[in-house]
Amino acid sequence: MQLPKVSPAAESALHRVLRWLKYLIPFAVSAGMIVWLFRKVDFHEVMDTIRRGCDFRYIALMMFITMCSHIIRGIRWGIQLRSVGLPRVPVVVESISIFGAYALNLVFPWLGEGWRCVYMSKREKAPLSTVIGTDLGDRSSDALTIIVLSLLTWAVASAPLDRFFSHYAIGRDLEHYVGSPWLWVTILGVLALFDFLNRHYHNSAVVKSIDGTLDNMWNGFKVLFHLNRPWMYLILTFGIWGCYFLETYVCLYAFPFTRELITTPGSFYGLVPGLVIFMFGSYSMAVPSNGGLGPWNLAVMFALSLYGISNVDGAAFSIVMWSFQAMMLVALGIFSAIYISLHKK
Repeated sequence: MQLPKVSPAAESALHRVLRWLKYLIPFAVSAGMIVWLFRKVDFHEVMDTIRRGCDFRYIALMMFITMCSHIIRGIRWGIQLRSVGLPRVPVVVESISIFGAYALNLVFPWLGEGWRCVYMSKREKAPLSTVIGTDLGDRSSDALTIIVLSLLTWAVASAPLDRFFSHYAIGRDLEHYVGSPWLWVTILGVLALFDFLNRHYHNSAVVKSIDGTLDNMWNGFKVLFHLNRPWMYLILTFGIWGCYFLETYVCLYAFPFTRELITTPGSFYGLVPGLVIFMFGSYSMAVPSNGGLGPWNLAVMFALSLYGISNVDGAAFSIVMWSFQAMMLVALGIFSAIYISLHKK
């Protein structure tokens, strides 16, 4: 059977709709969850908790660790870039590519990823598709790291996670849907739909775009198996995620109600609850939003509630940590802009 061809006008309209949705959905998610958050808690109580109980010395240390994590990520990305033939660049250039990317991600999700690829491609006169592939490989290795950390979290913190799945509606829903055969039938159906579109509409611009994205992801992921210094890449990966965890762990010392978690028997000096809070926040980053605003705050509040911390205190913790991280990212983004303007090639 001859399938009808998609007209150029229809494809153009579809591209416009997708482009607007790409920007509107993250804003809607962030705004909706922030509204829900402030309906759930009293904002004045949250601010009072922050004024009375926050030790900002630990928040400053968290901000410094945030900067270190981005420097390490830049160095790690440099290893990937050299593995695909790009020349070595100074560490400061590797770092500002990450500083600028994370600052721009506060404006629109994934905007920073595109910017750093374009910046490095233009600076080194390298094919943009090659650089994009390394970025996708970079994120693929992060996904593998999250899987490993998830298994570790289940091994050491099964009790609070069991409470999450048994006492919270969202936990019960997640457990239900993950265990439902309909989820896997839906996934297989989506894959079958992609295969159908690829076979019968392979000349469509939309299908070509999806194919190109998947090819770049695969090519970027393959680079991980042909790195010039694989052991250094693993060490730097440990350093990145070690810093991410320390950002959360250090903030436990900033409030009296989270400091109690450090001395709780069986918490291993707060490492176990710190890991649970950190992983809940990491999972929330899969939700499209502006720098995690909204989903991240709610995920952290859920994690803290597993240890008996109230919504007001949990909101205070998440707001302070997210806000000061965002301030650090903005400052690093400004530094990147100044450096680039002074060192144009």
